[in-house]
Amino acid sequence: MTELVIEAGRTERQYWRDLWRYRELFYFLAWRDLLVRYKQTFVGVGWSLIRPLLTILVLTLVFGKLGKMPSGGVPYPLLVLCGMLPWQFFSTAMSESGNSLVSNSNLISKVYFPRLVITVSSVITSFVDFLISCAFLVVLMFWYRYAPPMAVLLIPFFVLLAFGASLGIGLWIAALMVEYRDFKFIVPFVVQFGLYISPVGFQSSIVPQRFRLLYALNPMVGIIDGFRWCLLGPRSRVYWPGFMIAIIDVVVLVASGLWYFRKTERTFADII
Repeated sequence: MTELVIEAGRTERQYWRDLWRYRELFYFLAWRDLLVRYKQTFVGVGWSLIRPLLTILVLTLVFGKLGKMPSGGVPYPLLVLCGMLPWQFFSTAMSESGNSLVSNSNLISKVYFPRLVITVSSVITSFVDFLISCAFLVVLMFWYRYAPPMAVLLIPFFVLLAFGASLGIGLWIAALMVEYRDFKFIVPFVVQFGLYISPVGFQSSIVPQRFRLLYALNPMVGIIDGFRWCLLGPRSRVYWPGFMIAIIDVVVLVASGLWYFRKTERTFADII
């Protein structure tokens, strides 16, 4: 039997090795969160399909029918779904990971393990939801008889960017929420506001050229544009400067999020 000896400074010296030693916790916490999310619900996992369907109906009505936004020859529901899936993954992962430490306060105060496991497992749970929702995308593409181009092979890269963006922001929010519970009220507002300023219900090409670079500072702009480009081809143009900004944003968010999380991690058990 392997013994774990707790000694002064050990967590600093072997933190990243401990992440590997506790790797099974990623699976167990993610699986637990997934079960709890749909516990005692009539539809169950089906909510992963119902939520994007309802969002598509609303955004298609608001931007497509009432706003008369251009779709570039692509069926508007398909255009919306290709933008909504990465956004839903990002927003759900950001919210869940941001609240992960507070919701697991009993576990944090009683047992030693790298706290990073909790936050990352929340993003993994949202990723599973994302994969389930992608089944609806496949159905819709068959419905409209729309075959994706070869660029669809690059989809994992943009999903990885969305994963990194949600994890980076989630690490910041999770660490800040331990001490400042105000973020519990701020995050839902940011998610709701971000839905309408991100190119989910429209193409980012409608933004005037002089504002495109500024608009692209939102990392989800480049990620959503790239996701659409992979699925819809040249009918959905990629603003390449925005794509490069998205990569830089994600790297900065993950690096700074890890730095701040590790800096404050030792105080979590005392404050929470």
